[in-house]
Amino acid sequence: MDELDAGPTRYAEFEMKNGEISLARNCYERAVDKLSDDEEAEQLFLAFVEFEENCKEIERARCIYKFALDHIPKGGANNLYKKFVEFEKKYGDREAIEDAIMGKKRFEYEDEVRKNPLNYDVWFDYIRLEENLGIKERIRDIYERAIVNVPPAEEKHYWQRYIYLWINYALYEELDAQDIDRTRQVYQLCRQVIPQSKFLFAKIWLLSAEFEIRQLNLQGARSILGEAIAKVPKDKIFKKYIEIELKLGHIDRCRKLYEKYLEWSPENCYAWSKYAEFERSISEAERAREIFELAIHQPALDMPELLWKKYVDFEISEGDIEKTRTLYERLLDRTKHLKVWISYAKFEESAMEEMEDDIEQKKKCIGRARGVFERALGYYRTSVPELGEERAMLLEEWLKMERRCRELGDVDLVQLKLSKKDKKRNRIEVEDGVAGYDDKYIDYLFPEETQKSCFNILEAAYKWKKQKISHYEN
Repeated sequence: MDELDAGPTRYAEFEMKNGEISLARNCYERAVDKLSDDEEAEQLFLAFVEFEENCKEIERARCIYKFALDHIPKGGANNLYKKFVEFEKKYGDREAIEDAIMGKKRFEYEDEVRKNPLNYDVWFDYIRLEENLGIKERIRDIYERAIVNVPPAEEKHYWQRYIYLWINYALYEELDAQDIDRTRQVYQLCRQVIPQSKFLFAKIWLLSAEFEIRQLNLQGARSILGEAIAKVPKDKIFKKYIEIELKLGHIDRCRKLYEKYLEWSPENCYAWSKYAEFERSISEAERAREIFELAIHQPALDMPELLWKKYVDFEISEGDIEKTRTLYERLLDRTKHLKVWISYAKFEESAMEEMEDDIEQKKKCIGRARGVFERALGYYRTSVPELGEERAMLLEEWLKMERRCRELGDVDLVQLKLSKKDKKRNRIEVEDGVAGYDDKYIDYLFPEETQKSCFNILEAAYKWKKQKISHYEN
């Protein structure tokens, strides 16, 4: 036993042997008064508890355990917690045992956060423990102690876990503690703590605004979202703000927000298409068309294919066939991608559905669709003959259309143009003179090329024979 508590313990044991229990207890009590806050006091308390237990004073022993655990520094009470749990298992009821175990867990968490206060996962576990116990002041105390530990570097990956401490704190105050003023204060402090010159954490701003909306404080929500857009704008902020104003029916506010959105991100095809969809939803088709026109003339777009598709779908939904056809032609001036050709042909075919029993008009629609396929086939045959697979896919789509048209279709017209697949291998050498591996690929053989190739061979053979005859005659 340490010298610190050896003297009082020996004195108490001496009094016990002489049957002087009250004097022995007095000896322990005086020692505790003087040494309870010392890091080496654990053994003194254990001896005091053992004394009371031998005297059958269980409640006294329990009080000593609790007093000790409150006063001894956390780093010096490992054995004391272990003994306390054993004590409660022996003498306590279920509730007392659970309290002892919780106390031990609390001690472990305290020890861990003392060693590393930036270990946010431990703080989360500690908070969860206290929330299960439901003591409001303890929960708040742990949250306050946790959020003080700001990440040392202004790099986002250090902050991500830390920010969720604030989020959980705010949600606890709103949903569990139901303290609205304190919730608002938590959100405000969190927004101030974030180094906004480096990153924004849109989630915090959105949660703050949603909280204000739940409190029917629309002006407060607008103020928060407006501040977020002014400081570091993000897609999520714009989308949420527009969604709120749209639900409230504030058309002009939505337009202003879309304009700000596109000022900040003019290459954003999603924003352009949503703006146009918004105008169409309020029966402003001409405004929607103007927005699409502005969008496709932007010098840089992140997803132009999405924007053009939305524009085409818009014109189709408006039922203007000529404008849709013109739009497809404009698109083909920019790109001759396979999907554009097929989509154009399908559009011309779909116009047939509105003709009902007018056979002549239906034939015209099919003729236009065939015309698109013919143009596409000519492009792949002459401009990009190396794209054999795309050409074969185009013919397959054409064949499907002819079959869909049934008696008005001409399947034989397309079948004569279909390709055959020829599996080939290229020998790839790893190093000079060293055998490598076979690169397998598929070559597409089209009847037109095959016939032309055969004709060229025959023509070459004829020339060769003619030269031979001329040589012998001479």
